[in-house]
Parts: sequence; C-alpha cells; structure tokens
Amino acid sequence: MQNTLKLWQNVLADVTQEEAITYRDGPDGWTTLEVLCHVRDFDVFFMGRAQMMIEQDNPQLPAYDHEALAIERRYNEQDLQTVLAELAAVRRTFIRFYLKLDEEQWQRTGIHPERGFFTMTDSVMQVGHHDVNHLEQVTRILKQAKG
Repeated sequence: MQNTLKLWQNVLADVTQEEAITYRDGPDGWTTLEVLCHVRDFDVFFMGRAQMMIEQDNPQLPAYDHEALAIERRYNEQDLQTVLAELAAVRRTFIRFYLKLDEEQWQRTGIHPERGFFTMTDSVMQVGHHDVNHLEQVTRILKQAKG
C-alpha cells in the first residue's frame, strides 16, 4: 500500500490538469482524474468495510456504485493535485489502521457484496489489487496523452 501510493505520486508527478481531464480510457471510459478520484473514494470505502469487520461479527459489507459516484461527485471537475493529496492522507490512515491490528483482529471476517466470505487479509490484498489495476489503466491513458 505504501509502494503503490508512491507509484501514484510518481506516475502523476508531471501530469497536467488538462491531461488528467481530457484523455479517456476508450470513448466512454474514465479520465485519469476520474480514476484517481475513484481510487481515493474506494480507499475510504475499503477502510470502512475493514472497520465494520473489526467492530461487528461477520457483517454484510456495503456495495457501492462506482459509475454513479463518478457522476454524483463530479470527479472530472476536481483538482488533480488536491485529489492526489487526499488519496495520500487517506492511504496513510489506512496503513496505520492495518499496522495496529492484532492477531485476533486479523481473523475477523465479513460478507463482501460481490465475493462473499471476506477476510481481513482479503481486505488488505484488495487495496493492492485495486491499485495495480487502476495504475495500469492510468498509464495506458497517459500513454496516449504523450503520443
């Protein structure tokens, strides 16, 4: 989680606001900024799910409509650097959360809306998997921006 945060920061270091809102992942795909907003927001959702697993016995974890959120929260109108800073802040909080878990807490589970039975290990791995998928997507989007 720490390394993928650094990757986000490095990949986006020279990206302009204009590039971030213009180039898309296909004709109907998201822009770099929309992807980054999605990652930021889902870090919050992922952490909320993990906290539910700590606080409740085998909770039913909430589902989120990522397409609706992109529209409702006007992702492509946000500021790239602000969103990147917000992701960094959320991610640092999330890392501290995981580092504080004891052995018993790592054994907690929940019911994921798409995957079913879901462990704390699954939850931490989901963040890395989510990052890698979207980092690949953003580098592909930016490749077309750079020609």
